[in-house]
Amino acid sequence: MRYSVVFVFILPETTTETTSVTPETTTTPAPTTTLTETTILATTSFTAESTTAVPSPPPPTTTTLETTTETTSVTPAIFYPFGAKAGDIEILENGGDTYYHVVFSTPFTYFGRTYNSIYVNNNGLLTFNHSLPETNPYPFPAYGAVDYIAPLLTDLNDLGIGKYSYQEYTSGSVLTRATQDINQYFPGRDFTASWVFVATWDYVRTWDMNVFNQHSGPAITVQAVLISDGGFSYIQIHYGDCAGIPAAVGAGYDTKGSTDYYQIHYDPYGGYSIPNLKNTTNVGVPGRWAFLVNNGSETVIGVQMKLQSFSNLAQRENSDAVLQIIKQELIKYGVSSKFELKLRKLQKINP
Repeated sequence: MRYSVVFVFILPETTTETTSVTPETTTTPAPTTTLTETTILATTSFTAESTTAVPSPPPPTTTTLETTTETTSVTPAIFYPFGAKAGDIEILENGGDTYYHVVFSTPFTYFGRTYNSIYVNNNGLLTFNHSLPETNPYPFPAYGAVDYIAPLLTDLNDLGIGKYSYQEYTSGSVLTRATQDINQYFPGRDFTASWVFVATWDYVRTWDMNVFNQHSGPAITVQAVLISDGGFSYIQIHYGDCAGIPAAVGAGYDTKGSTDYYQIHYDPYGGYSIPNLKNTTNVGVPGRWAFLVNNGSETVIGVQMKLQSFSNLAQRENSDAVLQIIKQELIKYGVSSKFELKLRKLQKINP
């Protein structure tokens, strides 16, 4: 049987791999196929805003951990370095509504929109469009006009004394750590981080500076990590101790018009449920959440091909096997294995 096949050849433009990956094999018997005419139809580039191209992390889970009677808070190992010892810029909070505007050295792309700066708000919120230090939590999707990331949106300044801090990284061990984390949670991209931004909120329920400095009272410590290689963008959200607070709380991320959003937690009646956040996860690590927030740029080439096969290519397993043969042939002739082939149209020419 002769077929006319149209498929697209998708190759990421942004890549940092230095070695190729062994092509995936299949146990489906390969159909006997003869390739004949090949025509290049079109070449175009686009920036994908969807997050479906990369395998999603495992579904959210909650792990019950042993409690402790110690009063001094200990920062979990999942946190990236933060505070004065890490070289952060710190803002001391003692009851006001404040924010800090940070200009990036490298742009960060968030669901298709590229930003050169960010607002670190005192209330556990990162915003890209403008500051929102006084906003109240609301459930997602909010269908608002702002792109934001909310590790823990609540009235943190009502808890007591606190600090929020930030730092941008373009080299060093933090990039190495981010690279390892992303490749663990989102395998198959050979991702190498070139830029990381870390923002941390650390508050203690006290108005005594000695208690705050010793971290000896009930505390809320949360962190957001933005990670990019110049094309693909990811975020991680970390939860340490989260003392209950008599205010509404929300956590997750949202976008303009809520085209993309994820709600980790929402409680409009009081944040007394947040102590359990340090036990929740979507990547199998208690207290850590990770998300892909931009798919990067890809080159798409349309290809039309006429071929002959003794198998029925209208059956999905047979057409997939043919695409796998084509992919392996291209790799054999020097094409990087970091591409996808997707069938767009299949038409039988004659019986």
